[in-house]
This record gives sequence, C-alpha cells and structure tokens, in this order.
Amino acid sequence: MTLENKLGITDSAELARVEERISKKKAATLYDSGYLDTLTPGTWTTLAEIHRYLFEDIYDFAGKMRNVNLAKGYFRFASLMYLEAALKTIEKMPQSTFDEIVEKYVEMNVAHPFREGNGRSTRIWLDLIFKKEIGMVVNWSLINKEDYLLAMERSPIRDIEIKHLLKTAMTDKTDDREIYMKGIDHSYNYEGYSAYKIKNL
Repeated sequence: MTLENKLGITDSAELARVEERISKKKAATLYDSGYLDTLTPGTWTTLAEIHRYLFEDIYDFAGKMRNVNLAKGYFRFASLMYLEAALKTIEKMPQSTFDEIVEKYVEMNVAHPFREGNGRSTRIWLDLIFKKEIGMVVNWSLINKEDYLLAMERSPIRDIEIKHLLKTAMTDKTDDREIYMKGIDHSYNYEGYSAYKIKNL
C-alpha cells in the first residue's frame, strides 16, 4: 500500500526514493539555518515540528499525530486510544543523564506518533537532547545498521543493547554537519512501507 502523498506518487518504491531525497534536503536546511537549535529539546512539540519540517512537502500529515493504529510484525506501537496521553507522559520523563535520554528515546519509539517518518525525526530529536543536555551527539557512522535495528526492536523489553550501541558511538563533535546528516540515513529505518500494517483495533 502506497501512502497518500502530495506528489501523486502511486509506486511505493518510487515514493521511498523521493521521500528520502526530499527529507534529506530538508534535514540539511533545518541544520544549516540554525532553526533546529532554537527548539526546546525533549518535547513533543519539538518532535512534531521536526517531522513537519522534514515531510511537509510530501505528506498532509506532516507534524501531526497519527490517526491509525500501527504494528510491525507482532509488535503493536502505542494504541491510538492512549497515544496522546503517552506523549504527555514521555515529554515529562527526565533527560539529564545518558541513560534517562535513551530511555526517553525508547519510549518515543514505542509511541511511534507519526504515520511515517518516525525514525529520522526521532533521531534528530534524540541528538538535540544529547547536545543540549550532555554536550554530545551520536556518531551514527560508528553504528552498524543491522545491530541498531535489532537493538531498537528489542529495546521496549531490554534497552541495554541500544544503550551500549549509542554509548560507544558518542562524540563531542556536536557541530559536525556530516555526523548530523548520517543520522538521517534512510537505511537506518525499519519503518519502511512494507513493514507497517495498519491495525483497526
């Protein structure tokens, strides 16, 4: 199933390619303009704004909380019925230490607030928190993509793996554009079009 989009694309593979190209360009502009650094780290409003910025040229739902239930395989993301309350709870979670920040990141991934584009948006959101709270960011080029995807899939039950992966890849090069852009790499996403199923629960 191809997501409805502003570009009129009906082929899911083509949409994935175009979406990646446009969102990467927008992510670069978000960084280069300095706008990202004006946003408050760790809030739902900031994550929604990042998502809107990246995907507003592609989807009408850019920056908006999803209105469907989603699942990947046997794992169901936060139920639509409780999603808004979950986002408020996540926003209030502490974020002053590395462990607290990663735990907040894991919970936001479980919430999966958008219909599409959660991975890229939330990684930017994560690094914004790291940068402002502990003066570091993730050097995504040091993280094996397969290891990352597996660790993220297991993180709701066991977050020690994702904590280890991120911990070993932390850097104080918070103003390195190349490091920032690596986090937008589409191949880190397990949210692809064939992976999601809409659950009418």
